[in-house]
Amino acid sequence: MWFSLAAFAGVSFVFQQAVNSQLREELGYPFWAGFVSYLGGTLAMLLMVFAMREPWLSASTLSRVSMMSWTGGLFGAVYIAISILTLPRLGAATLVALIVLGQMVASMAFDHFGILGVPVHEIGFTRLLGAVFLMVGVILVRV
Repeated sequence: MWFSLAAFAGVSFVFQQAVNSQLREELGYPFWAGFVSYLGGTLAMLLMVFAMREPWLSASTLSRVSMMSWTGGLFGAVYIAISILTLPRLGAATLVALIVLGQMVASMAFDHFGILGVPVHEIGFTRLLGAVFLMVGVILVRV
């Protein structure tokens, strides 16, 4: 089931890229398209809070959150903006291939060094080989 959910997230990801790119064309502005995308996501998460009956966050809970933890939306905004700007120029397949490559390289560094509390999984030969195959895949998708 978890593998199916992860695969569905990948399908959703491609839809998000295409919809955001279309929204940019319709609105005429890339950053308004990103704003609308985030607003829709914010409303969806708020609906999930209500549907799952999660309690409201208290001031004491919010005060315990580290400064770094507040930056997730910033990194998401960078990702959305770059995706909106590059999809029309690169195409969906190339964009997604490059994003996956960037995710793999960064995640291997996070794993190897335990960045931000990620459990340590050292980079070995097979993991490196997998990253090389991803790079080759990006080249083949682009050709």
